Amino acid sequence: MRGSGPSAGTAFHPEIEPEYNGSSSHRSWQAGTGQLAKLPRRRRPGMVALAVALVGAGILASISVYAATNSRVPVVVITANVSAGARIPSGAVGTAEVSVSSGVQLIPASQLSQVVGQVAGSDLHPGMLLTASELTTQQPPGPDQELVPLPVKPAIIPASGLAVGDRVLIAATPGAEGQTGASNATPALSSPAVGVVEAVNLTPDSDGYDVVDVLVARSIGESVAAQASTGQIAIIVTKRSP
Repeated sequence: MRGSGPSAGTAFHPEIEPEYNGSSSHRSWQAGTGQLAKLPRRRRPGMVALAVALVGAGILASISVYAATNSRVPVVVITANVSAGARIPSGAVGTAEVSVSSGVQLIPASQLSQVVGQVAGSDLHPGMLLTASELTTQQPPGPDQELVPLPVKPAIIPASGLAVGDRVLIAATPGAEGQTGASNATPALSSPAVGVVEAVNLTPDSDGYDVVDVLVARSIGESVAAQASTGQIAIIVTKRSP
């Protein structure tokens, strides 16, 4: 039985199938090349619009961040150490322009003069941005402090004077022979006491004494007062106020 195919020696030319969907302008199979024709590019308006929206949102966010980081305002800044309970001297504050986040209540530079003389509610250190919460209306002494008035002769005050905020050591001295309390009794202060000058009155009283108010730790307040009552003390300045 003879097959239906071509006989030997006869060329066979298969017919080309009609174009898909009847299209004659685009062929899915290019005859003679063995390659698929490029598919038509589909454009999706919704995706294009979304991409444009995202790019726009990114630009707006960048502008917003740039504007925020470049929004600088002048505020009060601490330039020197101030102990809690001490008054803030003029040399311990200054101004600086900083970027401020919303919700942070810093003291504007225009109120610098109002800050001077206020009482520090906590220890303040250089570089700190001052807020109203770090000030207090409480007068010295602060927590764990005592205010001790030292009656002193003008001779033991430094020639350059004393100022509010000066850090000092109060030391017991043996006293001159014949001076009240000049004995071999154990001094009330076994070691120098650290203090901060709170006020200075250089108008001598009827006995010729000036008065220096000093803030000391509560644990040594009585000892400092007892030693001061003997008149056998020395005031040593360890650091000047700013």
